[in-house]
Amino acid sequence: MKIFNRGISDIVYGDSATGKDNAVKRIKKIYFYVKNEIRSRLCEFDRIWNEGNEQDIFAELVFCILTPQSKAKSCWSAVENILDKNLLLEGDTHRINKELNEVRFKNKKAEYIVEVRKLFSINNRMSIRSKIAELSDAFCARDWLAENVKGIGYKEASHFLRNIGLGENLAILDRHVLKNLKSLDIVKEIPNSLSRWRYFEIEKNMKDFSDMISIPLGHLDLLFWYKETGEIFK
Repeated sequence: MKIFNRGISDIVYGDSATGKDNAVKRIKKIYFYVKNEIRSRLCEFDRIWNEGNEQDIFAELVFCILTPQSKAKSCWSAVENILDKNLLLEGDTHRINKELNEVRFKNKKAEYIVEVRKLFSINNRMSIRSKIAELSDAFCARDWLAENVKGIGYKEASHFLRNIGLGENLAILDRHVLKNLKSLDIVKEIPNSLSRWRYFEIEKNMKDFSDMISIPLGHLDLLFWYKETGEIFK
């Protein structure tokens, strides 16, 4: 998977003025610079749902199970190793665990992967697409995932749905996003934990902000990630 990576220090820090208005101006500058790359990445996600197979979709769910408190690149590297060794759909907990050395809480997460594989298996065949398609929209799908898949909450469920092309109206409230929302005074402080109600409240505020600055909500996560890391990843 291509990773877009270009220097942005002049764009982000070239304006010496401070305050929320100037922070918004810098966000818009960065977006102007990378919006085509963001669109390209989102098109890749769309293709996973429209053209990918069950394994492709399940790989994205496994990635999102692995990401809490771990580095995204390390998690995706672990997923690629699991795929290369044909363990994603068949490997037991022990064999999957061996591929998660750079992932925190790997023992528990290996168990989650095997459990969720059973959850989405019908007659020993993965059927994750059909289950998600049964649900009326992405919001219902997120609720169902957060309630039924061990190891993920609303953030990870939103992340998964975005990564398979179904999350354009969902906010992924990870640390990069929350840090930027605080700097933009959209949230007063970064919460230690997010209840369902608090998640929806911040998501609404983020959606209002995206409308105000004319940047789609589904683009903001990748935009904030780029602002913090200089990359557009997953």
